[in-house]
Amino acid sequence: MAGGESDGSRLVLLDVFGSPFAQRVRIALAEKGLAYERAEQDLAAKGDLLRRSNPVHGKVPVLLHAGRPVCESLAILQYLDEAFPGTTPLLPVDPYARARARFWAGYADRLHLCGKRLWLRRDDGEEAVEPEARAEMVAVLRALEAELGGKEFFGGEAFGHVDVAAAPFAAWFLTYERHGGLCVAEECPGLAAWAARCARRESVAGNVYPPEKVYELVQEYRQWVLGRK
Repeated sequence: MAGGESDGSRLVLLDVFGSPFAQRVRIALAEKGLAYERAEQDLAAKGDLLRRSNPVHGKVPVLLHAGRPVCESLAILQYLDEAFPGTTPLLPVDPYARARARFWAGYADRLHLCGKRLWLRRDDGEEAVEPEARAEMVAVLRALEAELGGKEFFGGEAFGHVDVAAAPFAAWFLTYERHGGLCVAEECPGLAAWAARCARRESVAGNVYPPEKVYELVQEYRQWVLGRK
């Protein structure tokens, strides 16, 4: 996407479409109506641009704003609010609410960490799922459900910072269920309903793979990783 902007405001996103962390940034850019260019990266053979832009981790996403790199998805989300104050804000105005939103956005990363324990296990004929891994995932889901409460979105009626941070992982719920022997709708009906609301948003639907596609990609990646061990 290009909006004809000057070099001083040009946005370039270094990403991989299937990365939930990169998806966070694309969702935020869509919610804010910001034009940008995508530069798909090969993470197996990191190019010079990615290495220069994120020399510490060499990972996506990286947002280049006027050529200057901003790394890590949650830092990018906060940067977008601060660098483009005329756009739809994602973080709340109240300092306490902002701090709380930052905490829960970071907590959403636990979905990814717990999920990997479920779908990256090696099935060697023993019990298919580690009870500890399943219990940890359920605990994380319940904590998010408790924070959501009865609200439409984590910030209330408006789709905001925590929703952007967590929405990509909602597409992974099916994968967590199939590998973890759990049902999100039974364990956390409010969170499942929130995931459905997020999936209907244009910003999410256009930037996140459907759950079945996520599951297929995870299966392929899982076979590749376990085949190397």
